[in-house]
Amino acid sequence: MAIVASAPTRLDFGGGWTDVPPFPEERGGFVCNLAIERRASVHVADGAAWHGGEPPVPDPLIDAALRFEARAGVTTAERPAAHITLTSDFPVSAGLGGSSAAGVALAAALAARRGTAFSDRSALAEWSRAVEVEELGIAGGRQDHYAAAYGGALGLTFGRDVTVRQIPLTDATITALERSVLVVYTGESRISGETISAVLEAYRARVPAVVHALDRMAELARDMATALEAGDLSHLAALVDEHWVHQRALHPRITTPRIEALAHAVRQAGATGLKALGASGGGCVVVLAPAGDEAPVRDAAAGYGQLLNWSVARRGVIVEL
Repeated sequence: MAIVASAPTRLDFGGGWTDVPPFPEERGGFVCNLAIERRASVHVADGAAWHGGEPPVPDPLIDAALRFEARAGVTTAERPAAHITLTSDFPVSAGLGGSSAAGVALAAALAARRGTAFSDRSALAEWSRAVEVEELGIAGGRQDHYAAAYGGALGLTFGRDVTVRQIPLTDATITALERSVLVVYTGESRISGETISAVLEAYRARVPAVVHALDRMAELARDMATALEAGDLSHLAALVDEHWVHQRALHPRITTPRIEALAHAVRQAGATGLKALGASGGGCVVVLAPAGDEAPVRDAAAGYGQLLNWSVARRGVIVEL
């Protein structure tokens, strides 16, 4: 039996960092994001069904997931030997939540191999995050896993638990988003673990500027969810633009000279909103252009990175048998 599972990546419009402990439990986090059709795919084949030549070299995420399964009490009989491969159609380490998309796709594929239904998408998201935290030592947030599991536009409330609200989008809003929102891959390496640790340590020390920035980022994300549902992309752009001000305030290394140059160029061309995706320090930048002025903004952005084609992922994780 062969199983193929895929899960989308995401654009985080606002609230990233507020889903990373201990902020959610102490002050309440909120993220507004949008899943996109840039997917991670997992292929699982029984030994007899493998026709790809030599078995693939084990991937660290796959190894971690299998260890996690074993620790969770899944028996050998429930997880027979299989060849597992992982592929993606997006740049790695680009701030799109790609590792989480891979983790959710892998979680769904392994569940299907065991004959287990995966109707609980939140459980898939939490399984994927647990593999990252407990097996790979990546102490990140939760939003990427939920985007990969659910798809569409999400308003995610983070506290001691996670509340998922799927934001309804009209066809007109989806068309406008796909036309006006540009995703620019700067080609730079992503933010370092030391920078992430520095931001979390500053929050734990209650550095006023960092606490204020995180609080305001969560507030802006709540407003973004409202703007998205209303199809008000001009307001969304203004909110994204303010969010970048507070996101940059978390640590000097969150922005880069290339991102700053890109920002200057696209604003000169008419862009009304911009922020780096993910934790930043490079990777992808989302740029919002006013309706009718997309072409000059696109031309300006093209000089600073690769423009990634994208579309809204209306579905989250998908499994095919």
